Amino acid sequence: MLGEYPIQGRRAAEISASIERAVGTGALEPGRLLPPMRELAATLGVNPNTVAAAYRALRERGVIETDGRRGSRVRPKPATTGREKVRLDVPPGVRDLADGNPDPALLPPLSGAFASAAAQQDRAPVLYGAGPVEPELARIARAEFDADGVPPGPLTVVSGALDAVERVLAAHLKPGDAVAVEDPGWGRTLDLVPALGLRTVAVGVDDEGPLPADLRRALEGGARAVVVTDRAQNPTGACVGAARARELRAVLAEHPGTVLIEDDHGHGIVDLPFPPPAGVTRHWALVRSVAKAYGPDLRLALLTGDDVTVDRVRGRHRLGPGWVSLLLQRAVVRLRSDGVLDGAAVAAAYRDRREALITALAARGVTAHGRSGMSVWVPVPDETAAGARLLHAGWAVAPGARFRLSSPPAVRITVSTLTEAEAAPLADAVASAGGPAPSRSYV
Repeated sequence: MLGEYPIQGRRAAEISASIERAVGTGALEPGRLLPPMRELAATLGVNPNTVAAAYRALRERGVIETDGRRGSRVRPKPATTGREKVRLDVPPGVRDLADGNPDPALLPPLSGAFASAAAQQDRAPVLYGAGPVEPELARIARAEFDADGVPPGPLTVVSGALDAVERVLAAHLKPGDAVAVEDPGWGRTLDLVPALGLRTVAVGVDDEGPLPADLRRALEGGARAVVVTDRAQNPTGACVGAARARELRAVLAEHPGTVLIEDDHGHGIVDLPFPPPAGVTRHWALVRSVAKAYGPDLRLALLTGDDVTVDRVRGRHRLGPGWVSLLLQRAVVRLRSDGVLDGAAVAAAYRDRREALITALAARGVTAHGRSGMSVWVPVPDETAAGARLLHAGWAVAPGARFRLSSPPAVRITVSTLTEAEAAPLADAVASAGGPAPSRSYV
């Protein structure tokens, strides 16, 4: 049955665990057709309803999908495996432009801020029952939201942008609901949605962000929520401008029951204007993480939204981790008040590096995208071949499969540490790697 892998179990939970374990280890590959329910029930000696319950649980966890009479099969991108496995190992001596990290040289020093926060903690230790949000951090965040035209709403603190996305989706949706997601888009989000038992609906992206026509089709098709990256979209660098924001608001106004989740991914490292589409749906949330500007290990993000959404997120958070460390929150306050980060200089540095590569690629006839942030997205005919050729030439880039649902192949290049001297040789390598394979003759 299914090659050499035997599905086992007598109860639904045992059967689903057996299949999920096989998907996680690779014994059942993405796209593999599973046995019909009655056939598997006969093999295992159980009631067909038991197998049906097992398959249903796997669908809700994003491991398998069912297509009517065509049967059930392992999802092409099952939540169990994750997109992080779609990667190239970077051997010694190869320039790593695949990791998606900020430039460590542009991150501010943290020791002073944490020493100050720790001293405050020593004077008055935080105990159970303390408020979950540092008042000064809330004041700073609210002032910034107001200055950017974000609708008024309560605030809470969560452990990063993805934590916010997960909590908002869980607060409003049930397994089987559809979520409109950017394609190409952030691989973690594309994994998270099916892992929650939800369905992804692809929305195309250009340099201005999600395409309004695609979003309209997704919402008319029943999508109950949409995740939008406002700035520094990963992987394309898209940035929602004022005109696109108005178009998105017009589409969302036609579907006021939609849950809108905005991730301002470029906050602190992008100097382009911020026109949020929020304000026309009953439920919405906007999250800003400090990870890109201050360091990925600072697991903190500010979340605002409508009263119901934020209240549900707060309530569920209270029953789990309880709160995000006030020591961390106070350190972030100190970082902000001390002005250790020159956001304009950081944004300019990333802009110069993006534009140097995009200009060099254009001179070689290669189209590339990267309006904001740290990424350049380069369409290629065959991303596997392009990645392998670039690796052979000494450059490691991220395969586009980590970020795509149905959009065309491409590679993502992280330019955060790219030097001016590297732009031209990298562009040469990309132009060569993206072309047709050299012809060979065999005798």
